[in-house]
Amino acid sequence: MSNISKKFAVESIGRSGISSSWVNRLKDKECDDLVMAIPIEFGGVGGTYSPEDLYALSLMNCYFATFKYIAEKSKLEYDTIKGDAILNVDIGERKTLWMESILIRIKLLGCTNKDRALMMMEKTKTQCMIINSVSTKVEFDFSVE
Repeated sequence: MSNISKKFAVESIGRSGISSSWVNRLKDKECDDLVMAIPIEFGGVGGTYSPEDLYALSLMNCYFATFKYIAEKSKLEYDTIKGDAILNVDIGERKTLWMESILIRIKLLGCTNKDRALMMMEKTKTQCMIINSVSTKVEFDFSVE
């Protein structure tokens, strides 16, 4: 495989204390800041994105991006891709909190070739670089309408 090394630069800034939020931004791209906070479940202020939310979104969105790429290259036609995910945080074998498992539900709407779509959805599971990089148990539920 050819050298495809890529770099992505981000930065964060915030004040002390678990009840204050902080701001994240991309260092080399023009886009809105992303405000984050420790979730209420862990004693924080909540009310906005948390690292746990971004983790779940990262896994699901890696799947989205990879599927969209594979589907386009394979000329699979569909109207809409929808997804939702539930992340389970628990105490692991090392007696510390970790991202134990995630269920990612993906639905394709307006696809006429259901069998081919499901085959590509299955293939995509093995091609997501972020999903391939984590030890979290990742489960999927696919549907095509």
